[in-house]
Amino acid sequence: METSPWKYYSKGDQQLWNGRIDGTTEEHLRWHQVIRAIDLKTEEDLQGSFVLLGFASDEGVIRNLGRSGAVKGPETLKKTLSNLPVCSNKKIKLIDAGDVQCIDKQLEEAQEALGFMVKLILQRGGFPILLGGGHEITFGHYLGLKAAYNNRIGIINFDAHFDMRQPKHKIPTSGTGFYQIAELEKPINYLPIGIQKISNTQVLFDAAQANQIKWIEAQDFNGLNQETIDAQIDAFIDHIDHLYVTVDLDVFAVAYAPGVSATAFNGVVPDAFFLRIFNRIITSEKLVSIDIAELNPSFDIDGRTAKLAADLIFRVVNK
Repeated sequence: METSPWKYYSKGDQQLWNGRIDGTTEEHLRWHQVIRAIDLKTEEDLQGSFVLLGFASDEGVIRNLGRSGAVKGPETLKKTLSNLPVCSNKKIKLIDAGDVQCIDKQLEEAQEALGFMVKLILQRGGFPILLGGGHEITFGHYLGLKAAYNNRIGIINFDAHFDMRQPKHKIPTSGTGFYQIAELEKPINYLPIGIQKISNTQVLFDAAQANQIKWIEAQDFNGLNQETIDAQIDAFIDHIDHLYVTVDLDVFAVAYAPGVSATAFNGVVPDAFFLRIFNRIITSEKLVSIDIAELNPSFDIDGRTAKLAADLIFRVVNK
């Protein structure tokens, strides 16, 4: 890219991490007491670290005619993560690597910058946990993975939407990410979970079929279909070399996730069945990165969407 990716980057802010202190011995610790804020410009070894990186953008959501506000998602989620307990039996390393920002509506450049940072984190041995921001995070995240790995990258997307719209006038949005990936990755290794008929036009189902994509609809995502879902997920993961998981919070029913860009009134419930499937996926040895998308604090109620997102990240870190 002609412009330096560092133009869109801001380093981690240690002052953002604060909260309750019950003590300073191991059994009392919370995330804000152990996390380190860093500047990715330094040549720091990230081996064995969980590296949080925000993507402060909702430009893709705005272009997609969604509700703006997800630009504040990374900051809100970091604040929500601050008070999580440190599991005393886990020697985890937590890093706040800052944020990539979409400046002057330059989404495409911001996505390239995000990809640059993801590649950097992977090359230094870190595990990227990306915090959105709109679901335009997906394409930037993928660019980094593609630059880091030469073999098959598989993407599991918890989402009510396929996000396979063809960009109009070649202008990407939060709903075009997987179309863009499919243009670069043939065949695309993509498993969407939580798809809703009410949220996707027929052309999107047709596009998924044309790309030989198999999906799991929200109405079928339940314990009655457990064996079938397990088999489909296992077959997908067996076929790839590296696994990237993205969670669009609008996959969840609005009662659990009101703070998103486009709510799903009858979405997936984050119950024991969902958590069992989620755990099955994140415990795969092929998992290399994850992101949380579409947290929109402007529409959240009692922080419940942010807390749900924090719970999922907590499970990844303590898996």
